[in-house]
Amino acid sequence: MRTPQVVVAMDWGGTWTRTAVINRQGEILWQAREPNPQNGSKEEYLTNAEKLLANAIDQAIGPVAGIGAAVAGPVEPTTGTFFQPPNLMVLDGVSFKALWEKAFNVPVWVGNDANLAALGEHYYGAGKESADTGRPVKTLFYVTVSTGVGGGVVDNGSVFLGANGLTGEIGHTLVDTSSSALTCQCGATGCLEAMASGTGIERIARQKVASGDFSESVLAELDAGSLDSEAVFDAAGKNDPLAMSIVAGAVSALAIGLTNVVHLFNPDMIVLGGGVTQGLVKLDLLPRIDQGIRERTMSELHKEFQLTSARLGDSVGLAGAAALVWDQLAAEG
Repeated sequence: MRTPQVVVAMDWGGTWTRTAVINRQGEILWQAREPNPQNGSKEEYLTNAEKLLANAIDQAIGPVAGIGAAVAGPVEPTTGTFFQPPNLMVLDGVSFKALWEKAFNVPVWVGNDANLAALGEHYYGAGKESADTGRPVKTLFYVTVSTGVGGGVVDNGSVFLGANGLTGEIGHTLVDTSSSALTCQCGATGCLEAMASGTGIERIARQKVASGDFSESVLAELDAGSLDSEAVFDAAGKNDPLAMSIVAGAVSALAIGLTNVVHLFNPDMIVLGGGVTQGLVKLDLLPRIDQGIRERTMSELHKEFQLTSARLGDSVGLAGAAALVWDQLAAEG
């Protein structure tokens, strides 16, 4: 019997769920995006997800080799069990692997979305691009700088998970020890996420504007609903002093956080993705982050890394979920 050449991938976020049929080359042959139930029950979420997976399987030509799912929250990798997902708390403790293997009779693997984004970029994105030009990547660290800040590590082609599948939480590394350090949503102070995430940048901008000390800033003229991280980057691009200082703070925090990554994981590639990264790229600030890291590294060998932006855009979770299936099937085969 011929081995199936496609997998079904799912990227299950807090707001949207995307599904796709993807081949071994990482090409998306079919995809769809559906909103999640609003404030749904556990049963409503699970019924919806199963319906979306069944539809994707129906779209595949021929048999499906397996299902891979990228989910927004901590996942126990062996059982595919969700643990305290911040945006989908009603699904705490659910084992998707057991549920879906029984429902669809194909192997299922589930991973945290940032970990799988790292795998996707390694096999199909920035890592592949580097390998194709004669510079194969040994250790890739992926950082999503978006609503929050998360990370994932791929070492020698496989995701490095740690004891409980919880590695790479760069957003909760300490970058500010001052008495004025901002409180993060995790409850600690001085986290990278509090300074560099889209949510953090928005909070800082709102606090600065509310202080009344920056009435000359274009940010002070915006209504409350428009003052978000995108507005801050737009204003920084027009040389607004307040916006530029907020963005500079995010750049500095990222340089510190990524220096810690360089010393801990010794990556030869760091990939930045997410909406905030798009703003940084637009303002050509990745070289400044790169310089900030290199000024702090302890040895010349640590400086042998590439810092680049993600190549896969919104498809990174789907690509990573597919890569997980192919990786696990190869390991078992």
